[in-house]
Amino acid sequence: MGLRRAVILVALAAGLTGTPAAAQEAAPVGDTDAAAAANAAEQARVPERIEIGLSTETVAITSDFTGQALTIFGAIDNVDPLVHRQGRYDIFVILEGPRSELVARRKDRVFGIWMNVESQSFDNTPQSYLIASTRLARDITSLDTLARLSLGVGQIRVQPHPDKKQAREVEQFTSALRRLKRGDGLYQEFPGGVRFISQSLFRAELALPANVPLGQHRARAYLFRNGELVGQTEAPLRIAKAGFEYAVSDFARTQSLYYGLTSVLLALFVGWLGRIVFRKD
Repeated sequence: MGLRRAVILVALAAGLTGTPAAAQEAAPVGDTDAAAAANAAEQARVPERIEIGLSTETVAITSDFTGQALTIFGAIDNVDPLVHRQGRYDIFVILEGPRSELVARRKDRVFGIWMNVESQSFDNTPQSYLIASTRLARDITSLDTLARLSLGVGQIRVQPHPDKKQAREVEQFTSALRRLKRGDGLYQEFPGGVRFISQSLFRAELALPANVPLGQHRARAYLFRNGELVGQTEAPLRIAKAGFEYAVSDFARTQSLYYGLTSVLLALFVGWLGRIVFRKD
């Protein structure tokens, strides 16, 4: 009887000590299932999409054009409300001008006269570059990502024309090109220029300079979530001359023969009219 009681007590003790152990072993399984479910939910979530629309599709340049504010509106589809409340969405909006060959020149004094003594050409480089963002670029994502996507004046991808210059000289000309473009107002940055006006709507404010280049421009928008790129889009913008000056310029370019004849006839008419008006009887 005493031996049997001892065996039962040992069994109960083993069962009591074994129960927490089993629970401890089962707990990680539950945690793993919860983590797996969270990951599955994250993967199943519909990804965000970003769209933009410009306040105008064409900017008309007249003789009295002194610059213009450009508003770009945008929307984010499938916004995560929690991410938005925590301020973990960021946006870049860029207006990039036509690409062409640009030249940076270095002046030096030669026999007492300042002259262009050296130059560096850059192929396929944007003539203008305006960028707005929700905050400072370095606070949004990594420098590698900024460079890869060409986000920021310092990250604009330029292509120096190959020649015999040393790498250090090319870098000096590249820095000079960016500095000159900044000075002309053609390369500008607007941190804080993008603002959310609702959970899914935003607006970007850019300032077109008076010397904005003519031609087809490209507006681009990048959406970041927690520092990672999740969406991008683009839209065209045309900047062209307008008014009487443009009509004359376009006529001279497209109808050069008739423009020349018209100029000659107009000159003859003005000469004849002047002779009649100022004739002395």
